[in-house]
Amino acid sequence: MRVFPNLPDSKRCLLAIVTAVLSCAVAGQGAARAQDTKGVIGRAPLYGLTGATGWINSKPLTAKQLKGQVVLVDFWTYSCINCLRSLPYIEAWAEKYKDSGLVVIGVHTPEFDFEKQLPNVQRAVRKFGITYPIALDSDHAIWDAFHNEYWPAHYFLDGNGKIRFAHFGEGDYDRSEAWIQELLKERNAKAMPGGEVSVEGQGVEAASDTSDDRSPETYIGFGRAEHFASPGGFLMGMEKNYAAPAHPTLNEWGFEGKWVDNMQRAVLASAGGKIVFHFQARDLHLVLGPTEHGKPVRFRVTIDGQAPGENHGVDTDAEGNGVVTEHRLYQLIRQKGAVTDHVFTIEFEDPGVQAFSFTFG
Repeated sequence: MRVFPNLPDSKRCLLAIVTAVLSCAVAGQGAARAQDTKGVIGRAPLYGLTGATGWINSKPLTAKQLKGQVVLVDFWTYSCINCLRSLPYIEAWAEKYKDSGLVVIGVHTPEFDFEKQLPNVQRAVRKFGITYPIALDSDHAIWDAFHNEYWPAHYFLDGNGKIRFAHFGEGDYDRSEAWIQELLKERNAKAMPGGEVSVEGQGVEAASDTSDDRSPETYIGFGRAEHFASPGGFLMGMEKNYAAPAHPTLNEWGFEGKWVDNMQRAVLASAGGKIVFHFQARDLHLVLGPTEHGKPVRFRVTIDGQAPGENHGVDTDAEGNGVVTEHRLYQLIRQKGAVTDHVFTIEFEDPGVQAFSFTFG
């Protein structure tokens, strides 16, 4: 869960399945896991689209243009692993129901400053094959209009522009699709494709495995960092020569080498710096960026001091080698077979890398 106490609205990225259910429940569906949706259900927040700072895959859309349409709004940001794992379902729904009257809008609301840069978002849209309209929400205007608090967050609006159902986080895709079908039936009662979409995400978009996941999302910038175990703690905003924790317990982590730790990110001041993390999860991801001037940074990862072998992620090879070329989420480890705890180490061969957060799943 992501919490942002220093911003106007708290924002959270959920891995757990959390469902908001309307009082006017879909016929034939029983009670679901619910959360308080006061102030959300029944609202008509599409006016907030006028606050978009740009659009991808579409001309600007407005509440007036969307009147009479069933609309799915997906709040996401491209470095959020939970958002990325939801994208194949959003894209599948957009394709399946486009001729039945469904309009899908992805609202890209950034968490980190680099996610405000249009070329970075455009690159992510191409990489993940997103074809539906993307509203850029760099000023959080749409986020605020929806009173949103989560990444990802899915809002299902009827032909009157009112929120009828909301789902926060991953999962429960069958219930979400049932709401799409119900709202489309209310709109025009036309025949539409039946059944549920069949989706199998690949790479970082593959469904999470939470059965043995005991490691939480962990921020590297001192503003929200937890469980930092290098001796002496952070020297906030200034260069320090850190020592790695000798025996980190589960979910403890630390630096080795010369780093400058800032509010949102840490920057490596000299080659050979490391980050160590004692984790337990199938996947380990790290949000990274190249140097300030865009120069790539080479790295090598190990698990318990050994090359990852078959447990390497999509952004590393069996020897653990990889290169940071752009600001994004890098999948560094994907454990095969039984998931157990390990000490992960990443060593950077070049200075200047920017490190933002760990995520697992």
